[in-house]
Parts: sequence; C-alpha cells; structure tokens
Amino acid sequence: MTALVAETEIWSGPLGVTLLLAAAVAALIVLIIIFKYGFLYIQATLSGAHVAILQLVGMSLRKVTPHVIVNARIMAMKAGISVPTDRLEAHFLAKGTVIRVVTALIAANKARISLSFDQAAAIDLAGRDVLDAVQTSVRPKVIDCPDPKKGRETLDAVAKDGIQLKVKARVTVRTNLERLVGGATEETIVARVGEGIVSSIGSADTYKVVLENPDRISKGVLQKGLDSQTAFEIVSIDIADVDVGDNVGARLRGDQAEADKRMAQAEAEKRRALAVAREQEMKALDQENRAQVTLAEADIPKAIAEAFRSGRLGIMDYYGLRNLQADTEMRASIAQTKPAPPPEQKQ
Repeated sequence: MTALVAETEIWSGPLGVTLLLAAAVAALIVLIIIFKYGFLYIQATLSGAHVAILQLVGMSLRKVTPHVIVNARIMAMKAGISVPTDRLEAHFLAKGTVIRVVTALIAANKARISLSFDQAAAIDLAGRDVLDAVQTSVRPKVIDCPDPKKGRETLDAVAKDGIQLKVKARVTVRTNLERLVGGATEETIVARVGEGIVSSIGSADTYKVVLENPDRISKGVLQKGLDSQTAFEIVSIDIADVDVGDNVGARLRGDQAEADKRMAQAEAEKRRALAVAREQEMKALDQENRAQVTLAEADIPKAIAEAFRSGRLGIMDYYGLRNLQADTEMRASIAQTKPAPPPEQKQ
C-alpha cells in the first residue's frame, strides 16, 4: 500500500507530469509520421521496393519529395531495375527529373539498349530529354534538310554545266546514347548534310547526271561520315525532290560580259576625257603663244620710233616699209578671195 501511494505521488509530481507530456509528444510525433508517411511506406513495401520510415522522414528534412522518390523506385523495381534511393535523391537534389530518368531506363531495358542510371542522369542534367533520346534510339526520327522552319524550302546547288538544281532531302537519324552528352545537335546534322549535297551536285559534270541518278547524292554524302562527333547516327539519306532551277552559268557569263562592257566604256570615256583635256591644253598653249606674238608685234612700233630718234631709220625707209606691208596685205586679201563660180550653160 505504501509503494502504491509513493508511485501515485511520483506520477502526480512535476517529474511525472514531464514524463507524461514527453510521452504524449512522442505519441503525437509517431502519429504524424504514420499519418504522413504510412501510406507511402505500405505502398513501397507491398510493391517490393522497401523504403524505411526514417528514410522518408530524412527525405522531407533534405527538401526531397518522398512521393517522387517512392514512385520512381517502385517503377524501377517492377521493371526489374534496382536503383538505390540515395542515388534517386541525389539526382532530385541536382534538379534532375527523376521520373523521366527512370522511365528512360525502363524503356532502354525493354528495348535491350545498354543504358546505366549514371548515363541517364548525366544526359538529363546536361539539358537533353533522356526519354526522347531513348525513344529516338529505338524508333529513328526523320529530319528535313533544309529545315522549312528556318525559312528555306530547298537546297540550291549548281552543277559544272552551270545549271542550278533545287533539292529536298530527308535524313533518318537514330540517337547515339554514348555520344549524346557533348555531341552535336540536329542543326549540325542538317548543316553537314546540306554541305555534302551541295558538294556532290557541284562535282557532277551535268545536271542530267544528277537527275538520272539522284541516289548518287545520298551515297556520296553517306560515305563522308557526317555523323561523327554528333549525338546521332545517320541511318539513311533520301532525296525527296529534285527540281531544275536557273541557268546560273549563263547568267553569270552575261553579268561578266556586261561588267566587261562597262569597264571598256569607262576606259574609253577616260581616254576621251584625256583627249579633251589635252585639246584644251593645246588651245590654251596656242593662245599663250599668240599672246606672246602680239606682245612681240607691239614692240615693233616702239623699235621704229626709237630708230627715228636715233637717226638709224630715215623717212624714205619708213615709207618703203609701209609700201611693203601694203603690198603683202593686198596679196593676202587676193589669195583669200574665192573665185567666182562659172556661169551656167544655157541649153
């Protein structure tokens, strides 16, 4: 009786109240954990993808969504793939899409494609769609060359005879998972195939050869190994359409002839301008010489006057000089007079 009273006193005291409160808090925590994680725990256990309760609690503390990790683990285990929860959490914390990575692993496993979780995670973290890559590896995709979304409908190339050909091609590619990280994208494939098609047409002697055997373009392009260092493997290159364009060679020759003509005209105009300038220079020089002659003739009266003053010229000599000048002018006027036309004969 004394022991019972003592025990009652202990539970009614401060220590007992503290213990009861601690037990109540612990029970409440357990109830919250069971209420929040019990369904996930049961779901994982019944699915054969066991995840401990403490692991689920730790996921919440690490800012990881337990629902995503549990669903991803269940999907992997049902497909026969074992992926530890730690690696799933690490990929989730790295901002990866866990469900899509696991789905890609399942698709690769069903298609008997070698793909590890590390490879799939690396592809996903590199910004590539890993599930689409696996699907493209299983079912090749077709790429239009050139891409109509870029604004061009055909690839234009010119054969050796100067005839332009307009080509549309379709490239069938399959994803190369080993080179997906760091490999070139579809744009590189389209650019390389376009370059190969233009080169193949440019090496043809005539456009008729290309029209007769369009497959020579695809065969020549495939032999160049255009898919090296890319994320894809070229399965085939098919020429969808070939149309004849302009006679580029004739147009270029015409443009060259027109350019040559303009150059010749410019050169002739240059020579004409030089000739005109030379003519003007000669006229200016003639006028200068005439001016010098006029200046020299103006000195003659001065010289005559000086001769009179010095007595070296007499009056008779002066008149004789004037008579000679008058005779010369008369002869010149007679020489410049045109002869009269002969009278018309009367019939």
